[in-house]
Amino acid sequence: MSGGWWCDGVRWPGQSPELGWSKGGDRRVSVLAYGAGIGFRALGERHCVGARGNVCPLGAVVPGRSTGGRCAECARLDRAHSVAADTLADDPRTYRVYLAWFGPGMVKVGITGEERGAARLREQGAVVFSWLGRGPLMAARRTEEVLRAALGVPDRIPYARKRAVRGRLPGAEERAVEVADLYGRAARLEGGGRPESLERLPLEVVDQAELFGIDRAPAPVRSVRELADGGVVAGRLVAAAGPDLHLAVDGVGVVVLDTRLITGWDLAAVPAEAGSDVRVPLIDIGGGGVQGGLF
Repeated sequence: MSGGWWCDGVRWPGQSPELGWSKGGDRRVSVLAYGAGIGFRALGERHCVGARGNVCPLGAVVPGRSTGGRCAECARLDRAHSVAADTLADDPRTYRVYLAWFGPGMVKVGITGEERGAARLREQGAVVFSWLGRGPLMAARRTEEVLRAALGVPDRIPYARKRAVRGRLPGAEERAVEVADLYGRAARLEGGGRPESLERLPLEVVDQAELFGIDRAPAPVRSVRELADGGVVAGRLVAAAGPDLHLAVDGVGVVVLDTRLITGWDLAAVPAEAGSDVRVPLIDIGGGGVQGGLF
């Protein structure tokens, strides 16, 4: 899609990933299917995607490696109105506390609006998760803080770390056991700082490996570092997790495209098997150096 349409990145409103597109106040989506070809060329400059659905008033140009895709002012405005900023204490909605597992030793506790269901877990690329409780925002936030400190888990896990282990995860049974054990540890803390207004939810381990396609796709070997004017990314979609698309590229292997890197670009469609003289720099999965381009 081109002609003034900018990519907003991957969304997970349901069981399939979607690419969002915006043009002024208009919005469109492209539902993605595993096995289908994806190809595009970046055109011109990358611009700020704005904040909270509003166009950036400055029309600012942003760096190619920025995963935020926003200028400093729009990033500040977007953060100020988020739940994570703790500025919505009077929010009347019900929230859920969750335990998310991304790989061995990679766990986080978080909260999400109950009306969103598991969309937040799909957006983060959580391979396995379980709900822990539900209740008012401040009770959910307090529980999140208590559990984070008691379990010794971080408030966020970098996507680079998630990608590094995604192709070599333990089996489904082992994943379920690890999550159940962590749920048990969290449950035993009841009364140790957990607000009474938070309703405890029973253990229900949800494994999303099949949904993401990572249980049947080859392990990714490299990831896209950035785009530039004229840069081409093309391949066959074999898996997706969070903002990441796993593309099988002839002669390269499976390459991960973090779609946060393509927000704000005007993109023109190209064939999935397209070749190009323009080099898109790649990084080895697991923190290796910069490699050659896709083509």
